[in-house]
Amino acid sequence: MDTAAYLERINYRGPVEPTAETLRGLHVAHLLAVPFENLSIHAAEPVVLDDAALFEKIVARRRGGFCYELNGMFAALLRSLGFEVEMLSAGVMHGEGEFGPEFDHMALLVELEERWLADVGFGDSFVEPLRLDERGEQRQGSRSYRIAEGGGRLVLFQKEPGGEWVAQYSFTLTPHVYADYAERCHFQQTSPESHFTRNRICTRLTPEGGRVTLSGLRLITTGVDGRHERGLAGEEEYAEALREHFGVVMRA
Repeated sequence: MDTAAYLERINYRGPVEPTAETLRGLHVAHLLAVPFENLSIHAAEPVVLDDAALFEKIVARRRGGFCYELNGMFAALLRSLGFEVEMLSAGVMHGEGEFGPEFDHMALLVELEERWLADVGFGDSFVEPLRLDERGEQRQGSRSYRIAEGGGRLVLFQKEPGGEWVAQYSFTLTPHVYADYAERCHFQQTSPESHFTRNRICTRLTPEGGRVTLSGLRLITTGVDGRHERGLAGEEEYAEALREHFGVVMRA
């Protein structure tokens, strides 16, 4: 692991000691710099769950990835700095009101004086790590989060201003390794039932707290001035938007 190159990739200049302050800083920096994207799936590039392969993609090629890639690589970065990190299995809440299967998503447990839930691979969710053992409301900007216990699992909830609590995913604290996610990762890349195979997505946090997103041939920005969307003329304009907003250049 070339830790210095990784820190340069996420534009991080803060402290590197394994503390809660460092974890917060790295978490935010990662979300600002590295997009959540599924472009490899639509470019017929296999996703390889291996630290060396992910470093080549995310750091050397300045790409992003989806949950297994982003959280797997972030876990490797944290370990290189002396943090104790475990990969967790989560089932994502789907539109039918049910949680997906095990290994549907990867989140991270980081153990310091307190235990933290970290996740740089879930798209538009919490920006700073959450206190894992806190059962009350944890506010971040205009949103609130809480972690509840139920059915022998933990459930992450999110609430918008004036809204109801909405479950995002359920998870356990059992530690896992890359190989445990392989079957579900293959499903996400290949199955017509996977939403990742249906549409290209590339999205990241902006410094103002909004997001910039490419969804298919639509460029969407959200922020203090609301939501703005425009259509792109075709693949040339799409490639230009990838470069401009995400620093991503796909292989020919």
